[in-house]
Amino acid sequence: MALSDYRKYRLLEMIPGALVWFTFIATVLLIIFKPLWAIYFIILFDLYWLVRVLYLIVYIILSFRKFRQDSKVIWREKAQVLPRYGDTYHLIFMPTYKEPIDVLRMSFRSLARVDYPHERMMIVLCLEEADKENALRNAEILKKEFGDSFFRFFVTLHPPGLSGEVPGKGSNTSWAARQTQKEIDALGIPYENIIVSSFDVDTCAHIQYFSYVTYHYLSSSQPTRQSYQPVPLFNNNTWDVPAIMRVVSNSTTFWLMSEQLRPERLFTFSSHSMSYRALADVGFWQNDIVTEDSRIFLQCLLRYDGDYEVKSLHIPISMDAVAGRNLWQGFINLYKQQRRWAWGVEHFPYLIWNFRKNHKIHWTKKLRYLWNLTEGMYSWATAPIIIFLLGYIPTRLPLESVENSIIAQNAPQVLQYLMTAAMLGLLVSAVLSVLVLPHEPKKNFLWKFGVTILQWVLFPVCMIVFGSFPATEAQTRLMLGKYLGFRVTEKLRKSG
Repeated sequence: MALSDYRKYRLLEMIPGALVWFTFIATVLLIIFKPLWAIYFIILFDLYWLVRVLYLIVYIILSFRKFRQDSKVIWREKAQVLPRYGDTYHLIFMPTYKEPIDVLRMSFRSLARVDYPHERMMIVLCLEEADKENALRNAEILKKEFGDSFFRFFVTLHPPGLSGEVPGKGSNTSWAARQTQKEIDALGIPYENIIVSSFDVDTCAHIQYFSYVTYHYLSSSQPTRQSYQPVPLFNNNTWDVPAIMRVVSNSTTFWLMSEQLRPERLFTFSSHSMSYRALADVGFWQNDIVTEDSRIFLQCLLRYDGDYEVKSLHIPISMDAVAGRNLWQGFINLYKQQRRWAWGVEHFPYLIWNFRKNHKIHWTKKLRYLWNLTEGMYSWATAPIIIFLLGYIPTRLPLESVENSIIAQNAPQVLQYLMTAAMLGLLVSAVLSVLVLPHEPKKNFLWKFGVTILQWVLFPVCMIVFGSFPATEAQTRLMLGKYLGFRVTEKLRKSG
């Protein structure tokens, strides 16, 4: 990139962080110098978020209903009557770095149990040379236990320090894809007949996941122009982690669930599936970024001039909630995971830069994706702080300039009513968090059940400490050019 282009790109990187800090500074200045204006602003802001919460509740309930319905359908029966079913293969990438064998074994067991012909499933275990001894030992164990369960079981070893790469899942999986492409070509399987799934290594697939994806893939008029996004449930180890981890994980699940009925808002996230044809057309995952899971969708959107979309899959995959070797380490891991997810703000300059060059994508589609990304990242950083912290300050200050204002005198009650109404969202989340739990341990069941409901009182703290703070840090880092590297979230299990 030329120096002048680099400077322009850096200016784009500064915009999200600048908006966040402008909001914080402007709100504080209003509280100090124009407290009545601040009260008006905060009441309107809370009212806007109340409408959004009620709006999201409707979508969450509808999506959950669809989720329960689709999970009960025997999708293999529906898929196997479609043309090309017998020619459709699944290629699953499982990148790993220092994960214990118990985590890997649980994921592979889920793959071995799925209701799809195993003779048309290919697994790629993507190892890192930086963890060579442990990785090869685990690979040998898994090949011995599961090597005969699938059509092919590939093992790749990603070398460290390759030029232009950012170490992490993206570079590892991209390397593995290029290595296995030679094997795919040798097998002579058309790219259009292969569905690729990029899974985090702790991902446990629903028993009908691959039949479900296959049905939608073969039913689509343009299957190679879609990515397929399931509902992530972070419940592999839900009984082993503290309540705060469950609240944050479930919040992520319910937010994504609310988006499932609005696929025009979706980006791919974490574990997902897509056509091998599209993956090869864009040159596989980018190996120099942290958020390759969502960037791959944008690569396809640009490659096909806007003729690409995310298809919602109303069926779950199960993953790990964040854990730690002790409570404090768990909090640190949770914060860093949220910061990495918030690093998706790096797509903002990427989209503007490439939308400017592509004149075939309609401007309304460009605007929609930019708005969804920008508003989402901006709200993630600012909304909890304004609602839960700054929102109460101007109503508690004994300032003469607002003492005679009816609005100011009634503001505490108004804000309290708005917050009470918004609690409906927490009530819905509490109920759904119980309904999506895995089998409860027999020991201490009633206590665990009660904690699952009561844990949602932690929501305001979680949204600030593990929402606003990491999102603000991510956007500030991008603004200052302090780029974030990939950090593997520690995987720990007690009960399995």
